[in-house]
Amino acid sequence: MQVSNVNNVKIYNLSYGKSLPQWLSDRKKRALQKKDVDVQRRIELIQDFEMPTVCTSIKVSRDGQYVLAAGTYKPRIRCYDTYQLSLKFERCLDSDVVAFDILSEDYSKLVFLHTDRYVEFHSQHGHYYKTRIPKFGRDFSYHYPSCDLYFVGASSEIFRLNLEQGRFLNSLQTSATEHNVCDINPVHQLFAAGTIEGKVECWDPRVRNRVALLDCALSSVTENTDALKFSGALNMAVGTSTGQVLLYDLRSSHPLLVKDHYYGLPIKSLNFHDQLNLVLSADSKIIKMWHRDTGKIFCSVEPQTNINDVCVYPNSGMLFTANEDPKMNTLYIPALGPAPRWCCFLDNLTEELEENPESTIYDDYKFVTRKDLENLGILLQTFLTDSLQVACAEAVLFISIFHVKTMTNPFAYEEYRKDKIRQKIEESRAQRVQLKKLPKVNKELAIKLMEDGEHEAQIGSKKKGKATTNILSDNRFKMMFENPDYQVDEQSEEYRLLNPIVSKVSQKRRKKLQQLVQMEAEEQEEEELEGRASSDEESSDDDKSWVEEVREQRRLLRLEERNRKMKERERKLLDRNTDLQKDPRFYQIKAGEEFRSFGDMARKQKLQKASLEERLKLEERSGIMNLNDTAVGSKQLTFTLKKVRQNLHLSFLKLISSPSSDVSTDVRQRPITSS
Repeated sequence: MQVSNVNNVKIYNLSYGKSLPQWLSDRKKRALQKKDVDVQRRIELIQDFEMPTVCTSIKVSRDGQYVLAAGTYKPRIRCYDTYQLSLKFERCLDSDVVAFDILSEDYSKLVFLHTDRYVEFHSQHGHYYKTRIPKFGRDFSYHYPSCDLYFVGASSEIFRLNLEQGRFLNSLQTSATEHNVCDINPVHQLFAAGTIEGKVECWDPRVRNRVALLDCALSSVTENTDALKFSGALNMAVGTSTGQVLLYDLRSSHPLLVKDHYYGLPIKSLNFHDQLNLVLSADSKIIKMWHRDTGKIFCSVEPQTNINDVCVYPNSGMLFTANEDPKMNTLYIPALGPAPRWCCFLDNLTEELEENPESTIYDDYKFVTRKDLENLGILLQTFLTDSLQVACAEAVLFISIFHVKTMTNPFAYEEYRKDKIRQKIEESRAQRVQLKKLPKVNKELAIKLMEDGEHEAQIGSKKKGKATTNILSDNRFKMMFENPDYQVDEQSEEYRLLNPIVSKVSQKRRKKLQQLVQMEAEEQEEEELEGRASSDEESSDDDKSWVEEVREQRRLLRLEERNRKMKERERKLLDRNTDLQKDPRFYQIKAGEEFRSFGDMARKQKLQKASLEERLKLEERSGIMNLNDTAVGSKQLTFTLKKVRQNLHLSFLKLISSPSSDVSTDVRQRPITSS
């Protein structure tokens, strides 16, 4: 059961909730009712009050004992006995039902108008007779004094079928092209038919003449009349295809009141409630109940599915609706009247609900955040499994548990006071130097990117159509500031040559980095930061200062490379001397194999083939001359040349190597004597 309150009017939907499958046994149904809360709260007023697919129309017999409903698929009629609160019988039909009516006090005489132009009569035992009308019918009405059935449809004629004689009578000739709806006044038996031109034609069955013509299109925005209903001797309501309801007094051609549903949907049903002087109008979306005199809304009902028909149980506050859904709704509105005699227990039930209003689902719960859960501490662990339902970042907790925690925390005010003080401190810190969260890797690069971003934000140098992205917040470059393998090596040759002023800039950034690290440490210790004077920026360098920096870096690189090679050469020499001091190794020389002592003959042969200039350059680099294992024996000669003697020696060799010069000829002719 669903309870809604519209305009301070309680509406009880008795058909709301889950319906149990028919194939379940009674034992399984009882077990399901114990487990499922929705099934426990369900009120099954009439058993199996539903259709297989869709219910098209619904009516109540004049004695109030039977409720008949027509539906599909397959086309069928179902009769429910309200005294037994169950289904009495079900009959399947050959085609869909357009409209049906109950001719007797109970279900013993029924008339059905089908979509295939057939009119079918049913008696108490079942099918009785079947005939056909000339045109497709849309609605019909029964005139009790003369036992005539009036059929209207896709024709200008109104067909009459007399049930006493069992034959068709002369048709009523009208000026309309087609008719949609008809009704007979129960007081003076005036017959009225609504046309597609938006007019209502009134006929007197006694003389078979039209007595009045009412043009409803002048007072509405449509030319199509879809609903028609009489109330008393002088009142009539007309529903249009665009959602307007017009109230007429038969003595006037102008409407007393025009009520608009504002949905633009055709009016499906019209009913009058004489006790409260209300009109119940329904389209496919909503049922509106409004006062007949003023048009003020009394209440409204908006079901979950589209509405096909509405039936009011006589002299009560109960409504039945036929929907585009298997389940037919049963609505009980105590403000309209009491419950019917066969379900009088509904009055006691609704009174108890009003005296003890049902609490909503979350009245006994409290929504708490993760911070609240952390503050609960040990108390949370006790009730975690029974009382807590965690969903995303929020949780639902029993309100009693939350109140117990509040009462057991006597220092709540102190915590509140500390939170307020902390908020004030944070507000004051916002005006000071803002801390920048630096990554673990490439901190100096991160500072450079931050400075560049701030500079671009200040000068606003953004091109149209190109939005500058921050590398620090880009997930594609996330590993560059997390993985140590991406650390920039500032001592590499490429870095030092491509960044000529990196030394000075890096010094500034190192100072700034030290300041930030110091400020972060102070922040972690939760010490208040005092205002610090910003350090004076160093004077800007000249435009050509980077040239000297590049030269200095290249000179340092050459010096480092030379020292590295000398150290490598000394290491190799030390390793070689160490190998010679070890025990000698003996090798067997095979026939036809060239002798190579200690595996060093190839290098020595290459050295002997080199020119004197190349050998002198090699000796100049090393500063030592070694002659080992030569053809004359194992001898070693070592000498060192001074710089002056070295230059003289090189000039002397140049003189010898040039035969065209006279000086070289004289020198060759002159004998060389040792000094």
